[in-house]
Amino acid sequence: MPNAVSTQPDPIESLKDEFRRHLNLFYAKLQLAPPYESVEKAVRTLISAVHAMPREEQLRVASDSSARWEQFRAAFETSGLAKKHRGIISGLVRNRPSLDLPTEYDHFLRLF
Repeated sequence: MPNAVSTQPDPIESLKDEFRRHLNLFYAKLQLAPPYESVEKAVRTLISAVHAMPREEQLRVASDSSARWEQFRAAFETSGLAKKHRGIISGLVRNRPSLDLPTEYDHFLRLF
């Protein structure tokens, strides 16, 4: 009998990919070069946090947008990514309506 292969995607891999896409879009919309090492550190921080969760919690986070953004914000802050480009982003945030970012990105912007 062949080994049963799970058809459910790995929640950690899915979260990692989504977070990386959000970070890339965030910096692209702000017209800033992403601080690559800090981005990688933020991704590793997210993976470590989610990996430490029980499988049920991982699945909940993967399926709940609010929970995902909570984890993304925590990784963004904990990794130190929120300290990079701080002055520039703080200036941009003052005119939030001019930023071409969905409101979800306020999770990041509130840290500036």
